[in-house]
Formats: sequence, structure tokens, C-alpha cells
Amino acid sequence: MNVGTALAWDGAVEMPEQNRALKPRASGVTMVIDKGLGIGATKDLLEMAAAYIDFVKIAFGSAALYPEAMLREKVVLIKSYGIQVYPGGTLFEIAAYQGRLPQFYQRAAELGFTYVEVSEGTIDLTPQLRERYIKQSRDQGFGVLSEIGKKDGTIHLDPHAAIVQIEADLANGAEKVIIEGRDSGKGVGIYDEDGKVRGELLSVLINGVADIGKIIIEAPQTSQHNYLLTKIGPNVNLGNVQPQDVLTLESTRRGLRGDTLRNLVRIRTRP
Repeated sequence: MNVGTALAWDGAVEMPEQNRALKPRASGVTMVIDKGLGIGATKDLLEMAAAYIDFVKIAFGSAALYPEAMLREKVVLIKSYGIQVYPGGTLFEIAAYQGRLPQFYQRAAELGFTYVEVSEGTIDLTPQLRERYIKQSRDQGFGVLSEIGKKDGTIHLDPHAAIVQIEADLANGAEKVIIEGRDSGKGVGIYDEDGKVRGELLSVLINGVADIGKIIIEAPQTSQHNYLLTKIGPNVNLGNVQPQDVLTLESTRRGLRGDTLRNLVRIRTRP
């Protein structure tokens, strides 16, 4: 669906939330996690919801399991809808650990990827290596998303250290910095073991970062979408959104679900 395509209820009702950013947008981005959609399923998703998707991540290291021709076709298809596509950070970490980043960059370019994710969810990087990899990735012609946080639930996110690293990554050339949430949204990043947002930790982060529009918060659960949209607003950047939840998320962003419509109604009917 093209961004300018007429919607089914245009002229009959107005979107309750009028401050939702439209493409091309710098904030309010939605990153979808693709854990193995086939070409047909990918095309169905894009025809229905391309206007509401900014990035597609081929999850984890799963891009290494695709037949080459199929992955090339999929990348071309996604980009044809004006969406950026990149391999998961785990594949980058494997290449960094194996000392094969030149080969990684070459193959990513050959396959048509437009972005890479510089992360250390499993491996450890010194600040100097993070800086080098971010700059190196940009020098290779890729847009760069970096990521903060570990996939190990026993290693808790320190929001103050995260703020320092976020600002450093941005200064070194990362376009946005992702807050780790895994594909479960439980026990990592800003989430407790039940997937609930740690409110105080989130508040420290959003109050400490100079530009909240530079952060993508991984939020694989719809309950997390509702919380973050209510707390931060319709243009919070969210990642690891499940493909089947894209329209649900966009409905929530635009006040087309009760969770956010309720707040809009309260604001507008206040004496």
C-alpha cells in the first residue's frame, strides 16, 4: 500500500490522534521482527501495512539459513515498498567474533541490505570497538542502528550507563539506538520477568537522553505498546513488533483502540 493511498473510512471519520507522524518520518518508526516469513506472507504483510512499517529485521542470525535466491528476492520486495531491511544483530556479532566483518559487509551489500545493527547482546565490546564498528559500518555504506543491553536476563540494564552509551553511539554515527527487548519482551532491558515495563527505569532513560526520537524500544508485546504509547506518545519508536501486530500497533498510535482513545477523549472533554 502506498503512503498516499486513500483509506476505507476517509471522509467518514477523522483519526482521533492527529499528531501521528507519517512517512517519511524521523520518529514514530515501527521496526518489524521477521522470524521466517515466506515470500507470499511477506507480500501480504506489505500490501496491507507497508505505510506503517519503517524497518524489517531478519531476526537473529536466521538470514544465514535462507536460500540465497529467496533472501535476495525478499530484500528486493521489502525495499520496493520503501522499507529499510537489515540482518539481525546476532549475525553481526558472529562475524565480529569470528573476525569476518569484511566478508559480512560484502555479503550484506551483495544481498541488498541497507542497514546493519551493531550490537553486543551476546558478545562483549569495548567502547573503542563499538565506536570502530559503527564508523566502519557507515564507511561501508550502511545505515547503522546500534543496540544497548544484553540478552542474558541476569545482566540488568543500568539506565545511567545506557544513557552515556546511547549518546556516544549517536555521536559516532548511529542513526538510532535500540533498547534490547528480545523477541519475548521478558526479563531484559526495561522489562521484568513478566514482561511489564519497569516504570522508574524507563523514566530515567527518557528523561536522561537528549532526543527520545533517537531511541527504538523493542516491544514485542501489545501490552507493552499500550504502556509506551500512553507514557511517551504516538510517535515513540518501537521495535521487534510481530508482523501480525502491525495494524494493532498503528491503531493504538492513532487512537483507534480504546487504550489510547480513552486518553484522547479525557483530554478533549476536560473543563
